[in-house]
Amino acid sequence: MINNLTSILDFQAQALTLRSERQRLLASNIANADTPGYKSRDMDFAAALREATGQQGSSLGLNRPAGVATPGRLGTTQAGHLSGSTMAAAETRLLYSTASQPNLDNNSVDMDRERASFADNAIKYEATLGFISGGVKTMLEAIKGQA
Repeated sequence: MINNLTSILDFQAQALTLRSERQRLLASNIANADTPGYKSRDMDFAAALREATGQQGSSLGLNRPAGVATPGRLGTTQAGHLSGSTMAAAETRLLYSTASQPNLDNNSVDMDRERASFADNAIKYEATLGFISGGVKTMLEAIKGQA
């Protein structure tokens, strides 16, 4: 039972870390909305979470945010390369957004899309915190029940 709860909490902790990194990316996009030549970035969250948790199978085209182009995938070609960490999973899944309307300054930030993604990710971040809190409460109740 404890191993099951620990694995659930580990999964949620990795999801929380990736949500935090995605929120940072989206905030950076919003902050650079008026920067000439800035290319907005996002991540394929589902693929990054699968990679961070060691699950097999890749669906590079699935669950990709709207307006986000195909990523340049980094691989581990030598034994010394790092892989499997949550942040490394996020970094390998960074994508460039395509501009929905061409701009004279070549900036690809679409404020409507960025604000919607930011709000959606914030809600999912809060939900993940709720799952972690619920898991901890469940463990505490289980411990109290055995006393």
